[in-house]
Amino acid sequence: MTASGNSADNKVPEVTLYFWIIKIAATTLGETGGDTVSMSLNWGYLAGSVLFCALLAACVAGQIRARRFHAVLYWATIVAATLFGTTTADFFDRSLGIGYTGGSLALFCCLMTVLGLWRWTQGSVAVDTVNNTRAEGFYWAAITLSQTLGTALGDWTSNVAGLGFAGGAALFVGLLVVVSLLYYATRTSRVLLFWAAFILTRPLGATFGDLLDKPVKYGGYDISRPLVSLCLAMLIALCVAVLPQRAGRHPGSARAG
Repeated sequence: MTASGNSADNKVPEVTLYFWIIKIAATTLGETGGDTVSMSLNWGYLAGSVLFCALLAACVAGQIRARRFHAVLYWATIVAATLFGTTTADFFDRSLGIGYTGGSLALFCCLMTVLGLWRWTQGSVAVDTVNNTRAEGFYWAAITLSQTLGTALGDWTSNVAGLGFAGGAALFVGLLVVVSLLYYATRTSRVLLFWAAFILTRPLGATFGDLLDKPVKYGGYDISRPLVSLCLAMLIALCVAVLPQRAGRHPGSARAG
């Protein structure tokens, strides 16, 4: 799913194939990085959530204060939201005992509420209309909730549904293929398909991250979490530096060329 054009007022990137490549890498890093802090370093879910909440708040503040699109700042904020989503979902699902099913349903309702309020107050939830402070607030709230939901949903498919990490990852890959087919073969709302893809890439990253670093007896490959996280961080940094990116357009923006 792609968009064309650019705008100096829009501080979110154009949605291209490169966007999805970095997004999936970032969601996987969120899972392995969050687990590194909360589990490998023994910080626990609550302390990890507090740490990543502070990081996310700083990144969002910087994103809102910025006058134009900055790729490094944008993707740092996405990663921070994913890290926060991982530890927070685990805290509510495991530490507070809400469970994967209850956590997934509650987060889904919260996300739909935010998207509904965004649509009601701004007239659209299209990302290429994120060109004012209020829209940015809704955008980052929706992003953070979708990242948190993705962790709970990935855990639900792997554990409650019994698909395991590989099976869960395969399921979400299949669902993303369906979304892609709808994009290319039908006239289904592009905004709806974008948010469907955005939400589904998070549990894909969560299950794939778990597949890489969980113990073999639980169905993972038992690769070092810090090592996987470092490799993913380097991959994202390389992609942001090398792959072309520009701000997405919004209605009324000047078209390139």
